[in-house]
Order: sequence, then C-alpha cells, then structure tokens
Amino acid sequence: MPVRMRILLLLLVAGTSLLPGRSLNYATIHAMPTSVEKDYYLWRYISSKQASKAEAEKLIREAKRINGKLAKAYREKTGHPAPKRHHKIHKPLSAKQKAVLQKKRKTSRALLKQSDPWGDWLKLTPAMQVYVFNRAGRSGRKRLDHPLPARLYTALTAQYGFNDSIRRILRERLPEWSKALLNPPAKRHRLTHRTLLRLGFNALYRGKPSIGEMYFRLAADRSQKREEVDQGLFWAYMSRHNKRYLEKLTRSYDINLYTLLARDILHLKYPKTITPKLPNAHLLSRSLLSDPIHWAKLKQQIFGKKPDYKHLATRYRSEEAVGYYSYILSKASRDTEQYFPMPYRDLLAKLPRSRQAILYAIARQESRFVPASISTSYALGMMQIMPFLVRHLAKVRHEKVNYDAMFDPRRALIYANEHMNYLTKWLKHPLFIAYAYNAGIGYTRRLIRKKHLFNGKGPYEPYLSLELVDNAQARHYGKHVLSNYVIYMNKLGTPLRMIDLLKYLHEADKTDNFRKRKP
Repeated sequence: MPVRMRILLLLLVAGTSLLPGRSLNYATIHAMPTSVEKDYYLWRYISSKQASKAEAEKLIREAKRINGKLAKAYREKTGHPAPKRHHKIHKPLSAKQKAVLQKKRKTSRALLKQSDPWGDWLKLTPAMQVYVFNRAGRSGRKRLDHPLPARLYTALTAQYGFNDSIRRILRERLPEWSKALLNPPAKRHRLTHRTLLRLGFNALYRGKPSIGEMYFRLAADRSQKREEVDQGLFWAYMSRHNKRYLEKLTRSYDINLYTLLARDILHLKYPKTITPKLPNAHLLSRSLLSDPIHWAKLKQQIFGKKPDYKHLATRYRSEEAVGYYSYILSKASRDTEQYFPMPYRDLLAKLPRSRQAILYAIARQESRFVPASISTSYALGMMQIMPFLVRHLAKVRHEKVNYDAMFDPRRALIYANEHMNYLTKWLKHPLFIAYAYNAGIGYTRRLIRKKHLFNGKGPYEPYLSLELVDNAQARHYGKHVLSNYVIYMNKLGTPLRMIDLLKYLHEADKTDNFRKRKP
C-alpha cells in the first residue's frame, strides 16, 4: 500500500471515532423486535459472562433464526443443544397417507433389489418412476441407466420431483439418461428455471445448440425474476446468435452481467443510473443511522402493508443517510429504478479509481450502503465483515476489537480497504476479488486452479465458466459485483466495458498469482 494512501487513511481514522458498544442486558434484548438484528445481539449477550443460564434459556426462544454461532454460544452457556426452530409447520400424515407412503417405499425396495430392475420400472406410473429413481442411490441409478424413450422423458418432466432426477443424472453422468435430456419437455412441464438452465448447458456440451436455445428460452419464460429472465435470454443468444434475444435484453430494467454484455455486443451505450445528490443535512443522528435495531424497525415499515415510501424517504434525504434513502426508493419502484450511490467521497476520492470502484461495488451488493446491516451469519455493517475477520483486522491494525464499530460506515470502509490490501496481493481481477471477499481466498485459489474453468478454451468462454462456479452464493455474488464495478468505473471517469473486462480471465499474469504462468 503506498505511503500516501496509508497517511490519508490514518488521518481519516483519527477523525472517525469508534462507536461505543451497545449496552446489553436481558431487558434491552427482550424489548427488541424479532429480527436478524436481534439474533446478533442475542449471540453477543449469550456469549458474554454477564448472561445467566436462565436468561439464555428464555432469550433463545425469541430468536428469529438460530445459526451455528448462536447455537454454539447457547450450548456453551447452558450445556444443552439449542432448540430446533421449524420455519414450516407440516401437518402430520393421515393414516391413508402413511399407508400410501409405506406402499411406495415397499415397492421401491423390492424393485431395487433386482439386478436389472428396468423392465418392472417401466411398468410404474411416471410419479412412481421418479420416486424410485430418486431413492435408488448411485448404484441403483446405474442399473436403471437404459435408453429412455422420448415420450417417457416428456411424461417425466411433468413431475416436480424430476428436477432432482435431472440434477442427479448430470452429476452422476449417466450416459443413456443424459442423451434423453436432449428431448423437449411436456407442454405443461414442472421444470424449474435452474433445471432448464442445466438442460441448456447439457445440450451445448453435447453439441446441440438448437436444443440449448429451446431450453434457455423456456428458462427465460419460466422465471419471474428479471435477472433470471435476462440470463435465459443471453444464453439463448449464445446458442444460436440470434440478435433478437439481445434486443430483448436491452429493454430490461435490470443492470446485470447479461444486459451489459448485450449492449456491448450491439455497441450501445449503457443505461442511465441514479446517483442521488443529497444535501449535507443532519436529519437523523449518526447513532440512529448506525443502529441495527432502528434498521430492523424501518424494514418492518418498508415491507409492511401499504408503506408510504415517499414519507419514509423524506426522513432520510441527506448525504449521510443516502443508503437508506436509495433503498427505500428502490423498493418503491420495485427495483425498476437502479440506484448507484457514491457516498464518503472525502474518504475514498484519493484512492486509485479501481480500488474505489471495487469498494463501492461490494458495498452496493452487500448492504445497498445501509450502515446498520447484519446478515443471517452475522456479517456486520455496510461492508458485511464477518466477526472473525473483524478480530483479525483489529489485530493487524493494533486496535481493540469492537464489532459495533462496523456499523460506522467509515470504519467499515477502512477495515474493508485493509482486507482488500491483502486480497490484491494475490488477485488482480475484480471478479476473483469478489469471489474471495464472499467465499474466502482459499476457495478462490482452488476455484481458479481448476483446469476446466477460466482457461479460455471453448466457444462459450469465458461466460460458461461464470455459470459453472460450484458455490452458488459466490457465483451470483461475483456476477453482481462485476456489474457494479463496471458501472462505478464509468461513473468515476474510467471508460470500461464488461466484454473487455471478461476477455482476459484466462490470462494468469493479468488476473491472479495462483496459476502457473506460461513462459
């Protein structure tokens, strides 16, 4: 890190006080609204010496969600496992339903004992065929791997459980069943968006782009989420290079990897985005803006019945509350208006533009710039820094550990920038930096060393590698951060196109220090 940058941050830190830790006791926590934010304070309190065993036993029942951290703290305090929380209440099976289930299990066991169960399996109903296939285990499915008639495949796609079957067929690479996946589904199929994408990629892998186009088009039609629709349209284009799919993408309100690439291919300008310019007014205290419980109560209003978005947004119409302001108005538009705030310019302006852009891109994806954000795993603040990383960074910076300090957005940015200094020793490309920020640098190292990913080989690279990242959360996170990064680089005055940023993902000397470089 350059000396000038270190001096700048030290000066800024001097003017940024650590937030005092919230005073926690049983009454304070009991009064909090049920929320993820309350769960965080439950974990903090139960982990402390102050909490008694009796208090822990009462408070644990007020948790919205008991994650691993909270369960461990409760077990250490009480000596008992945390109570199980059932989010879905299932009605007990009736006697008739139990009898039917028992009969299905008996039929399945008897059939799978055969050395060649194929003939008897064909005699079952489609629903029962799917049930037996999914319960068969790897060895049983190998024995069922016979040529599958097209009509039977079509009938099976009308069963919701066949989504699991398809996942198993592709994962276990069953040769005969994999061929059957090239057939069209039933008109009233029950395949999910994700399954349809899998079938599309399978078709491309087998050299059947027209089949791939069909499945990707169906994937776009199946989903209600705008980004998933755009994903299907983009891959329909990649299958047959029909530009009408790109034209549809340019009409999408969402700014994502696929819509940006569509505009790149068509040589169009990127869509306009909203970067609010708000007065430097103090409508609310900093302590309130950095209070997770205030944020929990505000979310109840935002997602309540008939929220008055205009009135809510007015309360937060100031530069220091731009995260709240943008979030409220984004929800008011049902996310059709794309907000890209650029706060804390006094802190970030002298950093290199690429560093500013990646910090902004991550903040937008992690928290939408809301300082008091807490995740279900207790990632904290605007930059969603995990408690273990807070402890590590505090040690590196020779500071006292203060989790609540992460709710100060400036402190959160300083800590995130410190972590970025480490990540950029090994990673140069914003996509890989995003993977490491989300899933860890160890995971990212293993990912980019895989020979079948990001190697530049094949007609669908590098786009296919982006879809084959095995960690679903990191896969989505990376694409979102990358899109944010491109927008912010342009906003900061550095022209950048998504298609150019992706071109060199296979070149180790430009992207990372983990892969072997070519001599």
